[in-house]
Amino acid sequence: MPPTGVLGQLAHGLLTTLEMTALASAGALLLGVLLAVCRISPVPPLRWAGAVYVTVFRNVPLLVLLVLFVFGMPEVGLLYPLFTTVALTMALYWAAFVCEVVRSGVRTVPRGQIEAARALGLTFTQCLRHVVIPQALRSMVQPLGSVFIGLALGSSLSAAVGVPELTGQAQLVTLKYDNPLTSFAVTTAVYVVITLGSGLIAGRIERKVAITR
Repeated sequence: MPPTGVLGQLAHGLLTTLEMTALASAGALLLGVLLAVCRISPVPPLRWAGAVYVTVFRNVPLLVLLVLFVFGMPEVGLLYPLFTTVALTMALYWAAFVCEVVRSGVRTVPRGQIEAARALGLTFTQCLRHVVIPQALRSMVQPLGSVFIGLALGSSLSAAVGVPELTGQAQLVTLKYDNPLTSFAVTTAVYVVITLGSGLIAGRIERKVAITR
């Protein structure tokens, strides 16, 4: 049975992980949708800008970005709390993956329906809002769920730059009590619960969308 202090530290790390995951997920979703709109926009500069962003962020390891932002931003005069910097970096990184999921979902909508909507006088924004997104949403739920699961698990990399989230606290507990098996067994179980819970939620949302579609 792990000491109460161990469980307290791990609980504090879990709370930090959940907060970081929630903030980064919200930022990634918002920015990812905006990027997807740029990538399917009829304006060439917007398409190019979106493509460059996605290409760059999808081909750089998250840990490299974390180190670059955490230690590089202060060098150019941008001083933010460590937690904020890491959450922002994760949002910027995972937004590229959200963008591709949304763009793939939009492609599942028959082009004829989009052309019909434009022929009826709907603007690009109205076409997305009333025709494309409602139909594309069903195919996007599970891939988005996978992205957010990856984000939650990827938050463990923030321990490498000093954030005391779940993995970071497990490392501290190991150093303090010299009992890596217990601390990391508990940490593994928590990550499994997060992953399975997120998958179940995504599945319920997918069924709900399928019913009301």
